[in-house]
Amino acid sequence: EGMAPPKRILFPPEKICMVWQQRQSAGAGLFNVGNTCFLNAVLQCLTYTPPLANYLLSREHSRACHQRGFCMMCIMEAHVNKVLHSSVSAILPLAVLKVFRSIGEHFQPGREEDAHDFLCCTVNAMQRACLSAGSDLDISSQSTTIVHQIFGGFLRSRVTCFSCKAISDSYEAFLDVPLDIKAASSLTAALEDFVTPEHLDGENCFKCNKCQKNVAASKRFTVHCAPKVLTVCLKRFDCFTGGKISKVVEYPEYLDLRPYMSQVDGEPLHYALYAVLVHSGVSCHGGHYFCYTKASNGLWYQMDDESVELCCIDTALRQQAYLLFYAR
Repeated sequence: EGMAPPKRILFPPEKICMVWQQRQSAGAGLFNVGNTCFLNAVLQCLTYTPPLANYLLSREHSRACHQRGFCMMCIMEAHVNKVLHSSVSAILPLAVLKVFRSIGEHFQPGREEDAHDFLCCTVNAMQRACLSAGSDLDISSQSTTIVHQIFGGFLRSRVTCFSCKAISDSYEAFLDVPLDIKAASSLTAALEDFVTPEHLDGENCFKCNKCQKNVAASKRFTVHCAPKVLTVCLKRFDCFTGGKISKVVEYPEYLDLRPYMSQVDGEPLHYALYAVLVHSGVSCHGGHYFCYTKASNGLWYQMDDESVELCCIDTALRQQAYLLFYAR
């Protein structure tokens, strides 16, 4: 609704399977080769993303891939198969480490990087790998790759003119939702703040096409198309100082996204938590990353570099979370 339909469907949506096809306990841990905990934690969260893992375990991508050189989908396929089929307790994520600079050219080997930045770059590299064959695709068609169909959604920005009441809608694709937590003590409160209308006035007033002048208006973001996997970044780091917001932000095991949608009427949109990425430390310039993930056997594990330990859901829910992963 309000958006152009895709001219081409790159991956059939009915082939995306949200439940694990193979049930097993957690796979291997990942060795740290010097400040690579951010990489290990992100890779583990992606490895236990059910629809992505199902696809990568099928090896469907590499069988059909004609890409020369760097292909993030082929690399992730090799990595996930190695982790989940490993007979040893920990492996070196060599396939990913080898292409570290190709994932993000600003990454420096041996330096602690931001886990959210690394996640964005990795998912974007996977998206580019899925688009390699069709470079002239319209925006709607680009959102039909398997990567965008799993992680991607669309936000609607609606501006309403206070003078003539004209409505102006625009849409943007997203692969994760960054949420401000300065004033919020829970994920639901942060989502409420996210969809609260913003007043446009004074210096940032709105040029209304109907009134043909700058006017006061309200602007409101809502989730227009919900993703199959909702990735939330709780914005703990100050962009300028690198300082950290260390407060507790509560997050539920089950989340209904319906109240934050453009269409608030309708069936609930239920999501279940399956991974939590944690940063411990006082600033973004140091500290340590680890994660909690739910394996295909339905049990939770703490994954801290090479260590993989069984834990309970209550422990996973009581963390100073930085990234949260929810599946429909």
